[in-house]
Amino acid sequence: MTFSLTAPNQSWFAGALLNWYPRHRRDLPWRHTRDPYAIWLSEVILQQTRVKQGLPYYLDFITSYPTVHDLAAAPQDEVLRHWQGLGYYSRARNMHHTAQQVVQEYGGQFPGSYGELLKLRGVGQYTAAAIASFAYDEQVAVLDGNVYRVLARVFGLTQDIAAPASRKVFQQLADTLIPADHPAEFNQAIMEFGAIQCTPLKPDCLFCPLQSQCYAFQHGMVQELPVKSKAKAARTRYFHYLVLRHGNTLYLRKRGPKDIWEGLYDFALHEDDTAELPAPTLVEAVEKLGGRLAANHAEEPVRSLRHVLSHQKVEAKFHPLWLAEPLPSAALLATGLLPYQAAEIEELPKPMLIANYISNIGI
Repeated sequence: MTFSLTAPNQSWFAGALLNWYPRHRRDLPWRHTRDPYAIWLSEVILQQTRVKQGLPYYLDFITSYPTVHDLAAAPQDEVLRHWQGLGYYSRARNMHHTAQQVVQEYGGQFPGSYGELLKLRGVGQYTAAAIASFAYDEQVAVLDGNVYRVLARVFGLTQDIAAPASRKVFQQLADTLIPADHPAEFNQAIMEFGAIQCTPLKPDCLFCPLQSQCYAFQHGMVQELPVKSKAKAARTRYFHYLVLRHGNTLYLRKRGPKDIWEGLYDFALHEDDTAELPAPTLVEAVEKLGGRLAANHAEEPVRSLRHVLSHQKVEAKFHPLWLAEPLPSAALLATGLLPYQAAEIEELPKPMLIANYISNIGI
C-alpha cells in the first residue's frame, strides 16, 4: 500500500520544512560555504558516519588539505593515516583518487553539474546531488537514509528501502518535492529533519510540524516505516597476530587488496577457523615467516580484542613473540614485513584494532 499526498500538500511539505530548518539546524562548518571541494569532503566523510564522529575528521582534513590540489598531492599513506578510525577505508582511497582526477582532468575545478559530477570516481547519485545543490543551486534532490525515512513515513511508502528498485520510487517523489527557488536549503532541511526530528527509534512526533499530514503518524505506523529488510548475519573471522619483535623493532606489513583494511598496516597474520592457536602451530607459523624465536624471553600474555565491521566480526588474538635475530632480507621480501621503530609506527595508517592494541601495550 502506498499513500500519496495531493499536489497542494506537496507544496506545503516543502514550506513546512523550510520554515522548520532555520530554527532547528545545527551549526556545522560545511553549511557556511559554497566551495564544492569543502562540500564534497564533508559528504565523503559523513557517508556511513555520524556528524559527531565525522566533524573532527572534517576539520582535520580541511586544515591539512585546504584545497583539492593539496589533497591530490598528498601520499596515500598519509591520507589513510588522517582517516584512521573512520572505517570503510575504500572511501578514503576513492577520495584521494578523485582529488587527483579533479586536478588532472578538470584543472582543479569541480564539475559544475550533477551529470558531470557523476563522472568522478566514488561520487554516486547522493553525493553528486548534494554538491550540485549546495554549491551550484541545481534542482536535484538528495536521497540518503534520513530522506528515505522522512518520505516513507510522511507519504506512506512501503517499498523496502534496502531493495535497489525502491530507489527510483523515492527519487521520483523527492524530485517532485524540491522547490526550484530553494534547492540547497530544502535538501539540507529534509536531511536535518530526518537526523534530529524524524529519527529512527524515537522520533519527536509530538512537536512535529508535519504531524497533521504524516501517513505513519495518522495510521500508527511510525515504528513500521520505513520498511527495510534485515542484513545477512555477520560472519566471524579468527585473526592470530604474530607480534614479532627484536630489540626496539616491531615488524609490520602493508595489507593487500581484496580484503578488509586494504593499504593499512598490521602484524604478521595467521588466520584460522578457531579462536585458539596451539603452541606448535604458532612456532611453525613463525618459522614459515623466516624467523626464529628467542629462548631467553619469558612468555608474554596473549591479548584478545574484538572488532565489529558491517558484514563481519574479527576476533583477534595478539601473540607477543621475541626473535633471536632480525628477520633476514629474503624473509622480508617474501612476507612484505618491514622493521619499524615506535615513532615510525605511530605515523603508519593502521586499522583501529591494531592502533588500540599498540596503545594498550605502550610501545
